[in-house]
Amino acid sequence: MFFKNKKNEETNFWLSYADLMAGLLFVFILLIGAIVVKSIVLKNNLASKENSLETSLEMLLLRDSEVVKLKKLLADRMKEINKTKDALLITKDALDLKTEEIINLNNILLSRNMRIDDFNNKVIIMQNLLSENNESIESLNRTLQDYENKVLILSNDLTSKDNTLKLKDKELLDLLRALDERKTKYDSLIAKLQSQKAKIRSLTGIKIKVIAQLKESLGKHVEIDTQSGSLRLSSNILFDRGSAKLKKSSKKELKKVFINYIGALTANRNIRSQLDRIVIEGHTDSDGGYLYNLNLSQKRAFAVMNYLLTLEFTKKNKIKPLLVASGRSYLDTIKNKNGAENKNASRRIEIKFRLKNDDAMNEIDRILDYE
Repeated sequence: MFFKNKKNEETNFWLSYADLMAGLLFVFILLIGAIVVKSIVLKNNLASKENSLETSLEMLLLRDSEVVKLKKLLADRMKEINKTKDALLITKDALDLKTEEIINLNNILLSRNMRIDDFNNKVIIMQNLLSENNESIESLNRTLQDYENKVLILSNDLTSKDNTLKLKDKELLDLLRALDERKTKYDSLIAKLQSQKAKIRSLTGIKIKVIAQLKESLGKHVEIDTQSGSLRLSSNILFDRGSAKLKKSSKKELKKVFINYIGALTANRNIRSQLDRIVIEGHTDSDGGYLYNLNLSQKRAFAVMNYLLTLEFTKKNKIKPLLVASGRSYLDTIKNKNGAENKNASRRIEIKFRLKNDDAMNEIDRILDYE
């Protein structure tokens, strides 16, 4: 049995060896194949490079011939440049003459002289560069043409502007004449306006005339307010403090003052025709509440009006329709010079007149005085 096992081991060894050799042979074959493929690729690359080198050599030969042709063309171009240079020298002389003519004929273009000098400098510089670059010559020609065009355009612009200035001068003269005419008309209108304003003020000053006539008629007997023309009577004389009942002792004086005041108004037909109403106003000082003083001032005004309605003078002159009574409480107190309230003067009865056109005249005065 031991012998049999030994035989099997030898058999397995040779089998393994055979497999190893077969694998090595396969690897060797693969390496040979790879080497063959690599050599074929390298051969193809070498062939391609050889073809490329041949093509490059052919192109170099062609370029050598082109260089010869270009050198010949360059020699011809240099001849042309020399001819052009001579022509430019002649052109420069002609340009100098033209420049002098332009200076003599266009004094308005003095501001352009610096540009002409700069351009001449550029021409000299360009002439020095003609031997190096043909494009510089073309650029110089274009610049020259542009400059000539600009000169023509500027000349045309100056002519156009000169014509425009002449038209504007004419328009300005026309405007000045029109302005003088309008100023004359304006002065005439102002004179008419001042005349009409004086007429209107004479119409609106009727109340001032009435007050003046009142002063003249009443003289020193009755003192009236110089602004409103109202008659002021102290409440201390007419009423006891806090009372709305007229004192008997004050009625005689009240009657006398009223007849003098109203008589002066109604005696003049022109004034009587303009009377709208005669207002009797009651006024108090600021002591106490507003409603209390309002009630007191109204009662006092009514008391005065009721008494005046009983007078024969009132009935005879038909003054009843004109009489109106109202209370003002302490809304219109009288102030001293220092701004403090004068309570004695504030407690009063005012009898004032209103004309039919008072509101309209006040509005007209306000408009005329408006700045």
